[in-house]
Amino acid sequence: MTIKEFITENALIYPSTTATSASVQPTFENITVIPFILKILIMGSIIVSAVLGNALVVISVVRHRKLRILTNYYVVSLAFADLLVALCAMTFNASVNLTNGKWLFGYFMCDVWNSLDVYFSTASILHLCCISVDRYYAIVRPLQYPIIMTQKTVYFMLANVWVLPALISFTPIFLGWYTTEKHRSHRRENPYECRFVVNDYYVIISSSVSFWIPGVVMVTMYYRIYKEAVRQRQALSMTSNDTILNNIHQHRTRHKYHYSNRLHPTDAELYASLSPASTSRNSSTTSDVSRAAAITLNSNGNKIIKIWRICAVKRFLI
Repeated sequence: MTIKEFITENALIYPSTTATSASVQPTFENITVIPFILKILIMGSIIVSAVLGNALVVISVVRHRKLRILTNYYVVSLAFADLLVALCAMTFNASVNLTNGKWLFGYFMCDVWNSLDVYFSTASILHLCCISVDRYYAIVRPLQYPIIMTQKTVYFMLANVWVLPALISFTPIFLGWYTTEKHRSHRRENPYECRFVVNDYYVIISSSVSFWIPGVVMVTMYYRIYKEAVRQRQALSMTSNDTILNNIHQHRTRHKYHYSNRLHPTDAELYASLSPASTSRNSSTTSDVSRAAAITLNSNGNKIIKIWRICAVKRFLI
């Protein structure tokens, strides 16, 4: 049975609704087969990829004990929110696109879809905001991080992330505060349309809570993290330079005779007066010293680079 036959049969069974909604029933004659199949494949692959990807994140943290750290609590909660976006919001959106903008699930489910879309999208953005605050304290204030970011603090932040979006999604949408009176009457006359038309007050409040305030917080936190990373890189560079100069100074003080011969120009007469055997011995000793200094500088430089890489990985990837 096709979609058109199903709707026609329901219209015959319920004739009372036929007179009121005959002019607004959806038509599907203009749906062609090939674009319809392509839409199903593309949207289905996007939804399945979103569900499987976020499910793998949750399962990996649950199964591996080493991943069960406080920072990953935010990641797991974010993955769960994105998974629900794919299941509860993207599926309804796919149905609307497949039917050329027609809504097939009724007046009540239209409000449910709009509420879930706003709720889970806002929750995802607030999760990103919490992650930026957590990274700020971990990198910029590492000594205060264990004191501030305790398990109770993380649970409190996650609770707010899941509760606050309900105040701008389910409450105003089901009470009708989000839209205008004109759109309410239009929805009653056109039950096969589900458009999310909002008023000015809802636009300001919803966009502030779900976008502008979290966006400002994230930009501020990551800007301070960037400044701290630049400062630490400069400090490591200065430390490496000081280490190299200190090694050179210690090597020269340890082999004072050879470097003093290089510094005093009158020592050319001393080299001329020495025997060929002693001259060759001194030159070989000098080359050995230069080779040892080069090996020392190379090993110290490699150690400094390894230490810098370890610090960068611990601070930015964990």
